Amino acid sequence: MGFIGDLRILYHMAVRPVRGKSHAERMDNFYSGQAVDYDDFRRRLLRGREELWQKMLEGEAYQDTVWIDMGGGTGSNLHFFGPAIERLNKVYVVDLAGSLLEIADRRIHDNGWKNVATAEADATKFVPQESSVDAVTFSYSLTMIPDWFAAIDHAWNVLKPGGRIGIVDFYVSRKYPQQGHVKHSWLKRSFWPQWFACDNVFPSADHVPYLYRKFEPVLFEEHLTRIPWFPNPLFKMPYYIFIGRKRTDVPP
Repeated sequence: MGFIGDLRILYHMAVRPVRGKSHAERMDNFYSGQAVDYDDFRRRLLRGREELWQKMLEGEAYQDTVWIDMGGGTGSNLHFFGPAIERLNKVYVVDLAGSLLEIADRRIHDNGWKNVATAEADATKFVPQESSVDAVTFSYSLTMIPDWFAAIDHAWNVLKPGGRIGIVDFYVSRKYPQQGHVKHSWLKRSFWPQWFACDNVFPSADHVPYLYRKFEPVLFEEHLTRIPWFPNPLFKMPYYIFIGRKRTDVPP
């Protein structure tokens, strides 16, 4: 892809206006012109995805189970399953951007994955045919869902008791975060949400506290990553990895 592809991505991220009356229309409008270049640029920008999949699969028996990747886009996350993908009963790649799912469909076909399907659907509403869901993942998609709390609630609802949620995404801390969690500077908490909002991406200080309320934490990590082509390499964007098990002592 190289420099030209990066310029095309940066144009869509920082210059080209996002149009559309509905969230689905805005998503497809935003991604339609950059779908071909999407994976390579995001691989450098969106850190922690492979680590999330490794941790989700570690020590867990996912034989004949159902896994939903909410906001799965081009299906690039499917490669993180490795050989384990053949042991799953069903994997769904759910996204509102049809232009990205077209690439996912080609990827599924080329790899011969008979147990993988795409669904052009809302992450707050999608329900698979199977009655039991063992895992739900959000890979840098929660910050792009306007009703992100509804998406988390919906994941809780479709997961079976003891089912697990896995999330990797950008975020900022609260001014006074939970004890033991990283506290970000005023500059980070103020700048990054404004900068990402230009692309309808909304890093939130409330993701992590809400996840802790709905799920029993299994893993929580906080990291920093560089933004490609960003002028100051010292000014890094925070992201987190969270794995939680469905709690049954909280209301739906």
